[in-house]
Amino acid sequence: MGRCRPLAPGTEEKFPEKEGCVSGITLDAGGLIALDRNDRRVLALIARAAERGFRVTIPATALAQAIRNPSSQVRLCRLIRQAGTVLIALDGPDATAVGLLLARTATADIVDAHVAVCAQRAGQSIVTSDPGDFTRIAPGLRLVAV
Repeated sequence: MGRCRPLAPGTEEKFPEKEGCVSGITLDAGGLIALDRNDRRVLALIARAAERGFRVTIPATALAQAIRNPSSQVRLCRLIRQAGTVLIALDGPDATAVGLLLARTATADIVDAHVAVCAQRAGQSIVTSDPGDFTRIAPGLRLVAV
């Protein structure tokens, strides 16, 4: 995967146009919660992804951490239904990849590992409220702090 400039927290994030760079965003639970709380940075990232035809990836494990009351989490439910959004289940192959990543990094957070596996496979940046969670488990991935 090609290297692109990192997306800095608190700045106007832009998706690089260069081939082999970011092809969308993967949201962890913190990113989904920020969306639910009407965080303008997350809303802008999702809007920009849609404008450019980029995919928004939501690992099902992150969704499980974030969803509590679907009838009142309108933004989150709307995002899940959008055509450019892909919900990724933790199936057998991904479970194996997650387990191997946890073993290799001596960590234990299944959700963070699933988010990292999904983002790596898709060539996407991770939208997270806690970028420190990914420093050990996925140091090479681009992060957008919200």
